[in-house]
Amino acid sequence: MKRIMTLGAVLLWSTIAIAQERAITVASTTSTEQSGLFGYLLPLFSKATGIDVKVVAVGTGQALDIGRRGDADVVFVHDKPAEDKFMSEGEGVKRFDVMYNDFVIVGPKSDPAKIAGGKDVAEALRKIAAVKAPFISRGDKSGTHAAELRLWKEAGIDLGAAKDSWYREIGQGMGPALNMASSLNAYLLSDRGTWLSFKNRGELAVLTEGDKRLFNQYGVMLVNPAKHMNVKARDGQAFIDWLISPGGQETIAGYKIGGEQLFFPDASH
Repeated sequence: MKRIMTLGAVLLWSTIAIAQERAITVASTTSTEQSGLFGYLLPLFSKATGIDVKVVAVGTGQALDIGRRGDADVVFVHDKPAEDKFMSEGEGVKRFDVMYNDFVIVGPKSDPAKIAGGKDVAEALRKIAAVKAPFISRGDKSGTHAAELRLWKEAGIDLGAAKDSWYREIGQGMGPALNMASSLNAYLLSDRGTWLSFKNRGELAVLTEGDKRLFNQYGVMLVNPAKHMNVKARDGQAFIDWLISPGGQETIAGYKIGGEQLFFPDASH
């Protein structure tokens, strides 16, 4: 009897071990996590496939570095130039568009820089810099931070020369940046998804939106198993395939807050 029980225990633990193996790590942006998208999306994926997903939510730059170290199976991020570099280095297998939304400039309703209602993001940034209104930058090498720096450059603002105490880099994610902007009545660039899910708005409101330069594309890549043998290529690819499938794209489109859609699927096969 003791031997039978031991054998049964071995079989049980073997079954548990096999089940546990069906899990992947996704290095992704804080916006996909803090917007609530993953909380909505991942249980549906796991139910459909039996694959659990562990998310490491950091800035895009950090997420790509995690992929470079082989510490993630999939990277799901939003900085196309950085993603293209990742692919050119041979760190990813193939990149797929998944979805998009846009960035917005939020700021205090009192609007000392007088940017409300404008659609020209470069002009808005020039006005903020001109009056040295408080501006919070994530400063974390994230996709949002990279977009912000590109926009300052397009606005013709040399941050090295122009910034002083009015421009604060905090080295944190979108949620903490929004909280700080709310407490200081400051301007900042936010992805719309995290803004819509953000509760602690205080006096903040969306002041500038609609410029085509505020377009925010998300892409997904399997980390190259030829470089990192520990990458769970089969299950990682299953996650990617689900995201870009009609069912996955429909699920992304179905995520709404207050009736407002946060992400718009645009996968092309």
